[in-house]
Amino acid sequence: MNNQLVNNMSNTIKIEIILLICFLNLFQGKALKGSMSSTNSRLEKIEWDNSLTLPDLNGKPNIGVAGAFSGFIGNNLIIAGGANFPDTTPWNGGHKTWWNTIYYINTTKPNSKWIISSEGMPKALAYGNSIELPTGILCIGGCDSAQCYNDVFQIQLIDGQIKIDTDWPVLPVPLANATASLLNEKIYVAGGQKSTKDPEATNHFFVLDLNNRNKGWKELPSWPGEPRGYAVSVSQSDGFDKCFYLFSGRNYKANGYIKTLTDGYVFNPRLNSWKKIEQNFPVMAGNALASGANHILFLGGVPQLISGSDNHPGFDNTIRLFHTITQSLIKKEIVPYPISVTTNIARKDDTFYIGSGEIKPGIRTSHILKGKIIPFEKKLGLANIIVIILYFASLAWIGYYFSKKQKNTDDYFKGGGRLPWWAVGLSIFGTSLSAITFMSIPAKAYSSDWSYMLVNAGIIMVVPLILYLFIPFYRKLNVTTAYEYLEQRFSPLIRVLCSLAFILFQIGRMGIVLFLPAIALNVVTGFDIFLCIGLMGALSLIYTMMGGIEAVVWTDALQVVVLLGGAILVIIMAAFNIPDGISGIIQEAATDNKFDLGSLNFDLKQSTLWTVLIATFFTNLTTYGTDQTMVQRYMTTETEKQARKSVLTNAVLTIPATLLFFFVGTVLYVYYKNNPTDLSLTITDGDAILPWYIYSQLPEGITGLLISGIFAAAMSTLSSSMNSAATAYIVDIHSKIVKRERGDSLHTAKIATLFLGISGIAFAYMMATWEIKSLWDEFNKILGIILGSLGGLFLLGMITRKANTSGALCGIIGSIFIQLIVIQQQSVHLLLYTTTGFASCFIIGYTASWLIPCKTKDIDHLTIYKIFSKK
Repeated sequence: MNNQLVNNMSNTIKIEIILLICFLNLFQGKALKGSMSSTNSRLEKIEWDNSLTLPDLNGKPNIGVAGAFSGFIGNNLIIAGGANFPDTTPWNGGHKTWWNTIYYINTTKPNSKWIISSEGMPKALAYGNSIELPTGILCIGGCDSAQCYNDVFQIQLIDGQIKIDTDWPVLPVPLANATASLLNEKIYVAGGQKSTKDPEATNHFFVLDLNNRNKGWKELPSWPGEPRGYAVSVSQSDGFDKCFYLFSGRNYKANGYIKTLTDGYVFNPRLNSWKKIEQNFPVMAGNALASGANHILFLGGVPQLISGSDNHPGFDNTIRLFHTITQSLIKKEIVPYPISVTTNIARKDDTFYIGSGEIKPGIRTSHILKGKIIPFEKKLGLANIIVIILYFASLAWIGYYFSKKQKNTDDYFKGGGRLPWWAVGLSIFGTSLSAITFMSIPAKAYSSDWSYMLVNAGIIMVVPLILYLFIPFYRKLNVTTAYEYLEQRFSPLIRVLCSLAFILFQIGRMGIVLFLPAIALNVVTGFDIFLCIGLMGALSLIYTMMGGIEAVVWTDALQVVVLLGGAILVIIMAAFNIPDGISGIIQEAATDNKFDLGSLNFDLKQSTLWTVLIATFFTNLTTYGTDQTMVQRYMTTETEKQARKSVLTNAVLTIPATLLFFFVGTVLYVYYKNNPTDLSLTITDGDAILPWYIYSQLPEGITGLLISGIFAAAMSTLSSSMNSAATAYIVDIHSKIVKRERGDSLHTAKIATLFLGISGIAFAYMMATWEIKSLWDEFNKILGIILGSLGGLFLLGMITRKANTSGALCGIIGSIFIQLIVIQQQSVHLLLYTTTGFASCFIIGYTASWLIPCKTKDIDHLTIYKIFSKK
């Protein structure tokens, strides 16, 4: 590369550093002076309204009911059953009455009126549990004046008419004043009492699988605390899994013993175990609401029991906020209206309704308290826009510059073998460090610990094999794609099949690499998902198509600088707002075991240290040894020695970079533990914690630079996928279809890049319209099926003389079947899917080669025996 380009690149980086310093100096005071109160005032808030009231009943004003069933069916809010004292208060001799009345109202239509259904519940009930299902509201248990019930039925609204579906399995025992929550298509019910005559709290814990409801309710191990009724429960993620949370309540017995409880517990369904939460929750008989990725809102409650009287001050109207990762519990605000207890919450998007209920002992209210969570909004600002535009312009300039150097396909796909080893090393590093990694590694460290750190650092384990086995192979054969080797070793069919699988995988990868960061940017900043996808996709496509592999390598190098600089900047800025800075971060994180590397138990179904070590070895061996995006770079340097240096550069960068990104997540954990009001109530994407910090806490200009970093992380991987997929198509497939290229083959290569790039962008747009619950998990399954099999196939050819074409085909097909079984049965942890694909392809392929002999050919020079033989 000439000195002019080096100088231009150097000047570009210098300019970005100068801009960064200017922005830091300009906004440092603002960042340091920020306080929790000022920050909280511009984050999410809740708007309250209690104008909605229950309609008159039988010509009399409605005084409200406690213990009613409630929820949404479509846009209709349902209130059913409940109990009250219609004549006078209980201390004045009032008689408690139970109801079976069902009310409903369309909350989306202005001036909509309540409708009192002519169809009531099967019996007058109160103090049961309500679960909103797509088909209606499931009502569980409850009681009347005489007894508790084990009834389970569903309220449905069909063509404007209330219908009751009683075809549901009943509870194993009668229960009232229990608590229930829906979690992963399963309903969990905890605590409650079995009798009204001799009321005594229980520790029952039942579950009903909605996908196997014919099997009925199953009893599970109870929490390690006291029995309780009037408890509060909710389903929310703990950072690893979605769990069942149980809080507060009271323990009581028939002899008059009563104890108010403030403890809390979390049940993990995957581990089938309970864990105590070290906080006090004075929320008995109140309500809880899951919000965002990890928040639980507590709405009101009864801190302690006080006998009813005309002078009772009313129950607590405090909103408390608990975060399941930082374990922080704070008082968010005081609601200007009474908050009912012994009632249920009905939710519609970001709006929730607390339906009627009890505001003092024995006193009901007809008011339906409505709360709406208003998301945080912040304009991007001119400085941020300018920074992003300058960054995009620099990438476009690189593509334009290298477009003049592209004379043939050797230049386009291999850079004419003239790229410096250090730039190639940076490019390899940038390709492996996608936007998913840039966001998910800090998110993983923030929500859990450092147990996944070795996944990224695993390159060290396979470096010797890459340096002394794979690179010599590919350099000696002078291949453009890795799959050329498969044709020489096995057959053209194997080459075409594997190349096609790689191309399809890269199209899917491009879609995911575009889509996931677009989601995060959308939920945090409000940027349109389609706009984010279009910006990243179109610009990557332009400079990749224009400048070929050289443009890809040099833009990757620039993007690595932005990524690492951005991570360092986040640490510095966050440390300014944490007591004792970096030392305080390390001390507090160590106390909370945030630096743990995982369990030493040998359990391949869990992400233990051994699982991670095994998975990272095979994943990195497959990625760096057989993935065309990596192999292509080994061919862009002048000599084999320089190719090895490029891999070593990547390996040397990976360790500190991995530590850096995991430390970013730890810093965010400590920051938000010290500043819990700065966390978002509305963001549901756990991987968005870093973009959220960048967008909500950093000053203008810096925000634009780091948003550019997220774009950079996506585009570095995206451009590599576009170029390598085009390379595979032209060299492995197009050359088989068109034996003699008419005209300019470079033009054909650019057309292939355009077509495949557009396919990846189109796939991202398609995913933006789908409902995908765990896209990254699905991606890892595909990774195991495709890349795992390819890794096993390459090693089969390299280290065995016996392997043949028939065996290779059997290995590929057999590996796919085994992978599907492993995924279906969840036999091993998700991380090990590549390992099982690798091993099954190798074993089946080698065995089949023994059983199905083929015509022999000279393959010694295509195995390690020739590579390591004396020349």
